[in-house]
Amino acid sequence: MTQRFGLATPVVCAPMFGAGGARLAEAVSAAGGLGMIGAGRATTAESLAVDCDRLAAARRPYGVGLMAWALDHDPAPFEATLAAAPPLVSVSFGAYQRYVAPLQAAGVTVAVQAGTLDEAKAAEQAGVDLIVARGGEAGGHGRNEVATLPLLQAVLDAVETPVAAAGGVADSRGLAAVLAAGAVGGWCGTAFLACAEAETTPAARARLVDAADTDTAYGRVFDVAQRLDWPPEFGARGLRNSFFSRWAGREAELAGDDAAGQELADARAAGDYDIAFVYTGQGAALLREQRSAADVVAEFAKAGELLSRAAAMAEEAP
Repeated sequence: MTQRFGLATPVVCAPMFGAGGARLAEAVSAAGGLGMIGAGRATTAESLAVDCDRLAAARRPYGVGLMAWALDHDPAPFEATLAAAPPLVSVSFGAYQRYVAPLQAAGVTVAVQAGTLDEAKAAEQAGVDLIVARGGEAGGHGRNEVATLPLLQAVLDAVETPVAAAGGVADSRGLAAVLAAGAVGGWCGTAFLACAEAETTPAARARLVDAADTDTAYGRVFDVAQRLDWPPEFGARGLRNSFFSRWAGREAELAGDDAAGQELADARAAGDYDIAFVYTGQGAALLREQRSAADVVAEFAKAGELLSRAAAMAEEAP
């Protein structure tokens, strides 16, 4: 990953629509990682083109993350991404296969996030350049079937395509662990959520910093309340709050409760995170303070020291 993209540290700031915009991506790339823009259902081709132009002008590697299911409704963000031809594009969560060849023809490295071994094998068959083994610990949307380390090991045994690891990789120790296992880099989102450059609010960042190891939950509550048509196999992980606890297991009822949907919309506008969601992975428990993106990348860079120390200890062992 460092060779292909010219990175100082093999870490990608995962595309996080609503939390990771061009400012965060630019800061991560300037610090020696690779920043990505997250494009969601509401992203317009025009706004995406502006963001890509901004990052391209910085002459640093960057990427765009697309949701295949959303492109089924509006392919314009894909066309804007193809025209911009960023160094890296992730297309995941749906029928992504049709987008692989056009992107590669434009010189783009194509990544797909896989939450199971079968998904990873299918991605290799589709000819992608990078498979992201995304464990259930990860924040935001994805599968919850397999944890990161078991998934990473199984995928590395089964494919020849380079593999990055996502889910629970929140500091240099996590990055060192997945690199030692054979990953080419870390695909990290939660570690950057409390950065000043992120699009998270100060109140959300405060909650993230205070989160304990058992404070996240996975499900479809917030998607159902917003009437979002995410494929049902892709729930989302975020901080557990009173709204989630009230409706978990009652999603069918929630789907017909317009008042609950309005309650969530009002809470989001007011920044009331007892009701509104904060998507994050289990690595939120490792967030100690609000830092700059450069500080987070510098922490990840210490993985090299840890790997060198482990190698030296192995050589010294009888």
